[in-house]
Amino acid sequence: MHHSFDLVEEKAPSSSNKVLNFLRNNALTLLTFTGVILGAVLGIILRNVKDDWTEREVMYVRFLGDLFLKMLKSLIIPLIISCLVSAIASLDLSLSKRVAARAIGYYLCTTFAAVVLGIIVVCTMRPGVGRNVDHTQKASISSNVTTVDTLLDLVRNMFPPNVIEACIFQFRTVLTPRDNNDTDIYNFKIGTDISQTTNILGLVIASTVIGIALGQGGKHTETLANLFHNLMYMMMTITSWVIKLSPGGILFLVAAEILEMEDFGSVMSSLGMYFLTVLTGLFIQAFIVLPILYFTLTRQNPFTYIKCLGQALATAFGTASSTATLPITIKCLEEKLGIDPRIARFTLPIGATINMDGTALYEAVAAIFIAQVRGVDLDIGKIIAISITATAASIGAAGIPQAGLVTMVMVLDTVGLSAEDVSLILAVDWLLDRFRTAVNVMGDAFGSGVVHYRSKKELQELNATLAAREGDQSSNDKNLAINQSEANV
Repeated sequence: MHHSFDLVEEKAPSSSNKVLNFLRNNALTLLTFTGVILGAVLGIILRNVKDDWTEREVMYVRFLGDLFLKMLKSLIIPLIISCLVSAIASLDLSLSKRVAARAIGYYLCTTFAAVVLGIIVVCTMRPGVGRNVDHTQKASISSNVTTVDTLLDLVRNMFPPNVIEACIFQFRTVLTPRDNNDTDIYNFKIGTDISQTTNILGLVIASTVIGIALGQGGKHTETLANLFHNLMYMMMTITSWVIKLSPGGILFLVAAEILEMEDFGSVMSSLGMYFLTVLTGLFIQAFIVLPILYFTLTRQNPFTYIKCLGQALATAFGTASSTATLPITIKCLEEKLGIDPRIARFTLPIGATINMDGTALYEAVAAIFIAQVRGVDLDIGKIIAISITATAASIGAAGIPQAGLVTMVMVLDTVGLSAEDVSLILAVDWLLDRFRTAVNVMGDAFGSGVVHYRSKKELQELNATLAAREGDQSSNDKNLAINQSEANV
C-alpha cells in the first residue's frame, strides 16, 4: 500500500507540471482569447452605462487598440520584403518554382472550393427569400466599377512602376461620365485614382524577383542576401515584442466595435438568417473542408494544427486584417508547428495576398442573398458567373478591414444588381468581417503546412547540398591555412 501511495505521489507532480507547461507555452494565446472576451464584456457594460456614445468618446476607448494595430501594420512592409527575399534566396530556383506552384495551386483550389460551398449553403438555406430588408445606411462605394477594370487593376498592381511608391499607394481605375445624361458605363472617361493603401501584391512580386536574382547571383550577391537575412531576423525579434501587446490591444479594439454597433437585436431580427448562413459556410470551410484537405494531403491531425494557431486566429478576429496578422501567423507556424522558415516566410505572404477563403465564400453568399431579397432569379449561368467573379474578386481584395465590400461591387455587377445594394448587409458586415478574416488566416496556415509536407524531400536534399558545400569550403579553408603555415615556416 505504501509503495502504491508513493507511486501516486510521484505521478501527481508530473500531471501538475504538464498543466504548468501548457499554461506557460500557451499563455499568450489564452491571454489573447481572454482579451477578445473581456473586450466584448467591456463594450456591453459601457453601452449599458451610456446609450449615446459620441465619436470622440469611442475614439478614446479605441486609442490603445489603434496604437497596437499601427505597430502591427508598421511591421508588414519590412517583414514581407525581408521574409520573401530571404526565403527565396535560400532556396534554389527549381525548388522555388515548385514551392510557389504548390502554394498558388493550393490557394486557388481552396478559394474556389469556398465559393462553391458558399453558393451551396446560401441556395440551400435561402436567407433572403420572403424577407424585407431595408436599411437606411448607404454604401459609400462608387457604382462606376466594372469587372474587367477590377481584374485589370489587379494585374497592373502586380507590376508597380516604383517599388517605393508601392509601399504607400495603390492604383485604381475610375470611370466618370462625359455628361450628366450618360448612363452607359462603358462610354465613361477612364482615369486613375491613387488610394493610400500599400500595394502588397506589387511588393510580393518585386520581392520574389529580387530573391530569385540574389539566389542566382551566388557569391556575387552573398553580401546583399545576408543583409536581407539579418533584416528578417531583426524584424522577427521586433515582431515578438509587439505580439506581447496583443491581448490589451485587441481588448480595446473589440470594446470600441461593440460601442459603435447598432441595436443588435433589431439588426439580427432582419439579418439573422443571413448572418447564420455566412457563419455556417465559414464553419464548414474552416472545420470540415480545410481539415479534410489537409489530412488527405499530409496524413496528419488537422485539429492539432488548428490548436497551435490560436494566437493568430484571435488576433485575426480582433484586427479584422489578415495582413496585419501575418507577423503572428509566421511566429505560430515556425515556433509551434515546426514549419521550415523558408517555406513559412515564402508561402504566408503570398497567401495573405491571394488566398481569401472566407472573403470568397462571403461574397458569393452576399451576392445571392441580395438577389433573393430583390427577387432576382438566378439561372445556372449567373451562378457560374458569380463563382468565377467571387474567386477573382477575393484574390484582388486587400488584407484590410472590410476590403471585401469594395470587391463586392464587381460580384453584384455580374448579376445586374446595384452597388447601393451593399447597404443591405452593412449592419452586420463588421462582425462577419472578423470571422471571415480568421478563416482567411487559417487557410493561409494550412496552405503552408501542405506545401511544407510536400516539399520535405527537396528541402532535405537542399540541406544536404548546403552541408556538403560548407564542408568543402571549411576543408578548403583548412588546407589553405596549412599551406600558408608551411610557407611561413
